[in-house]
Amino acid sequence: MAESVGNTTGKKLIQIDISSDTVCPWCFVGKRNLDKAIAISNEQYDFELRWHPYELDPSAPKEGVDKVERYKGKFGSEFESIIAQMSEVFRSLGLEYNISGLTGNTMDSHRLIYFAGQQGQDKQHDLVEQLFLGYFTQGKYIGDRVFLLESASKVGVEGAAEFLQDPNNGLKEVESELYQYSRNITGVPYFVINKKHKLSGGHPPEVFLRAFQVATS
Repeated sequence: MAESVGNTTGKKLIQIDISSDTVCPWCFVGKRNLDKAIAISNEQYDFELRWHPYELDPSAPKEGVDKVERYKGKFGSEFESIIAQMSEVFRSLGLEYNISGLTGNTMDSHRLIYFAGQQGQDKQHDLVEQLFLGYFTQGKYIGDRVFLLESASKVGVEGAAEFLQDPNNGLKEVESELYQYSRNITGVPYFVINKKHKLSGGHPPEVFLRAFQVATS
């Protein structure tokens, strides 16, 4: 993961703002493909990545509900084919798509991602990876405080327990970002490169590489 807090290397700088929800499988796919594109081109560019919140279902219960039942209720007769498609996409990334466990409200995860970003873009990016891995491949519940704190600890985010303890910590900031970055988009992942070039969806690495060229030309 190549990142920079400033363009001090002589490389062209690429800033990427990413709107995402932590229960969006295509957001994980998009992240993994973006990471591949960055790895391919990190000798050419410096990168600054910022993750921003999006809520696929703001009304989702905080206590969590069975993931399979929730998906069946949402997708109906298309449930089996959608899960099969996502399983195949995840296998292509070397991952096993796991739909066990609970799903629910993602606000606490977004508050934690915001908090991680205050300690560095690298920690924020790594935390997003851990949250995706847990939720999509290990059956972890995105609203589980223990899981959130374990993820924060793995990437070196300090003070996460104290921060999450107060439900108001980071709430205003997350709501501000939801308004600033998410109110005019209808789906995620959503990437804004150098504040002007926009991509929507979990594109393959080649699409990101072309976008990097366009954004810096």
